[in-house]
Amino acid sequence: MNVEFTAFYAGILGLFYVALSFRVIRFRRKFQIGIGHGEDRELHRAIRVHGNFAEYVPMALFMLLLLELNGTQMWVLHALGSMLFIGRILHSMGLGKTAGTSMPRLLGGLLTFVMMLVAAVLNILVVY
Repeated sequence: MNVEFTAFYAGILGLFYVALSFRVIRFRRKFQIGIGHGEDRELHRAIRVHGNFAEYVPMALFMLLLLELNGTQMWVLHALGSMLFIGRILHSMGLGKTAGTSMPRLLGGLLTFVMMLVAAVLNILVVY
């Protein structure tokens, strides 16, 4: 069985992850900080954006993969994959600009959580 939907979303999310990694590297070079954040707020936020992405995306992609392997309809997979991608972009934009609350951060987190909740429930329902 092909898993082209999950492969597509893993690919675009992987590209975004590399971009977030390069952002951290750029700040490390700019502020000459090799480990940690050296009390620099901009670098600290970039590290957290990168870390938050790394914390949520693998599980979300795994649940998407399981749904695809179990024959979930194409439109559902695209809806969930799009929610994840847009959610991660918005979250990264919001958290990247301020450590406080922002609308992009809130919407991005909400989209990510809704995607994960729906995927989790659908994965449970696949068994029954």
